[in-house]
Amino acid sequence: MEPHQSTAPFGRRSLTLAHVAAQAVAKSRPPEKTVHKWTVFRDICAARTRIGVSERALAVLDALLSFHPETALTGEGLVVFPSNYQLSLRAHGMAPATLRRHLAVLVDSGLIVRRDSPNGKRYARKDRAGEVELAFGFDLSPIVVRAEEFAAWAEEVRAEERALRLVKERITICRRDIAKMIATGIEEGVATMREGQGPADWSEIHTLYRELLARIPRTASRLELEPIADEMSLLADEILILLESHVKTQNMSGNESQIERHIQNSKTDSPIDLEPRFRKSAGANPEAELVPPRMPEGTFPLSMVLDACPDIVDYAKDGISNWRDFLATASVIRSMLGISPSAWEEAQIIMGEIPAAIVVAAILQRSEAINSAGGYLRELTNKAEAKTFSIGPMLMALIGSRKREKKRA
Repeated sequence: MEPHQSTAPFGRRSLTLAHVAAQAVAKSRPPEKTVHKWTVFRDICAARTRIGVSERALAVLDALLSFHPETALTGEGLVVFPSNYQLSLRAHGMAPATLRRHLAVLVDSGLIVRRDSPNGKRYARKDRAGEVELAFGFDLSPIVVRAEEFAAWAEEVRAEERALRLVKERITICRRDIAKMIATGIEEGVATMREGQGPADWSEIHTLYRELLARIPRTASRLELEPIADEMSLLADEILILLESHVKTQNMSGNESQIERHIQNSKTDSPIDLEPRFRKSAGANPEAELVPPRMPEGTFPLSMVLDACPDIVDYAKDGISNWRDFLATASVIRSMLGISPSAWEEAQIIMGEIPAAIVVAAILQRSEAINSAGGYLRELTNKAEAKTFSIGPMLMALIGSRKREKKRA
């Protein structure tokens, strides 16, 4: 007489239609079908979001598979019967209550089937030859039956991950190109004419670029990122056309000026007009001029400033490795943010060159929350003059904000 396989779970656990469906899947397994248990486990891990299991539940499944003595899952002996204690050890010391909860998740998702004994214990009954005749525990048959399904899901998930990685790389390259091309356009004074629109307004282009960046969510799917990547590519192409047109115009102007210089140099008696300088009186002391107080420069290490304000690196031509690179990039950023030369000069006089550049980098980092960069800089300059503003707390607040964003992400 053949032994009856249990259908209903032991104790107060209820039987659901999903459990019945999983048992039907287990019955449909051809006895000769063989799968590699770690291959199918990797597919299940890749497709876990499709299946609806967590990493902790997969750790329990990993432990269950380790109790099957063979690498190949085939034949009739696919029921494993470890005790909760042994299973907890192989699941990296998982607590018993957590272990039971994740076992229930594996059963509900159709990955394993419960084969409970009359008293709910897990054990195997052997015949006289020492072979397992009947086992009570967890049946791994659904994994064998659904191996092709898991492999197909895993391939779809991997293909989606590859596509997402490619679109993220595309956005990263566009961000780098756009930021550095904008910086070059401002620094070189590119004013190429657009069709019927006058000179290229770099502040408008920068605003458009920041709006594109603001649309990128923290956790985005490929479908959300692809339109943004397309728009960034178009913007990068448009900026590149502006720069190339400027280079062509410069080359033409250079040839013309070379011919003109040749003609002018042939006139040896041409007068040279120089702007006269005011002479200082004999009793004037050049060091007697009043210089407003400056905040101490170099108080904060460059690495700390870049950690607080990483966005400024995107606008550096060859990266920022010293304060000279930082100051040059801040000068470009100042113009890009629409800060007037007078506000910038006043900030440099009151704060000092490096502190003023740090403040501009901080304004860039928080540009989404600041309506008028020039007005904000003037306000901070007034506070610095009244000795009520310090750069240290501002940098620490930016660093703390970035850490909190990383934790939330």
